[in-house]
Amino acid sequence: MKIVRVSYTVKADYAEQNQQNIRQVMADLQKLNHTGIHYHVCLGPDSKSFTHNAYFKAEEDQQILLGLPSFKHFQEQLKASGPEAPPKQEFLTLVGSSNSFFNS
Repeated sequence: MKIVRVSYTVKADYAEQNQQNIRQVMADLQKLNHTGIHYHVCLGPDSKSFTHNAYFKAEEDQQILLGLPSFKHFQEQLKASGPEAPPKQEFLTLVGSSNSFFNS
């Protein structure tokens, strides 16, 4: 399993567009219904700080997300917006979970 957390802060006037771009990525992932990806994004109380948490069963599953046209568009637009705090990526290790992410 691979776990990636990315956090960043956008300018206030870009926050809504960023949310729309994320919703499109999520809609595309839901259509794919790929069982090797669990991905969620949270918005902080300042309404402009985002935290992405992605759980991948295998490296190949991460490549599926990275290859989505909507994800590429999201990344391009985010970079072009000039975030207040640029994306910081962390790789995490699961210690425990209240439910199973991947069956098998």
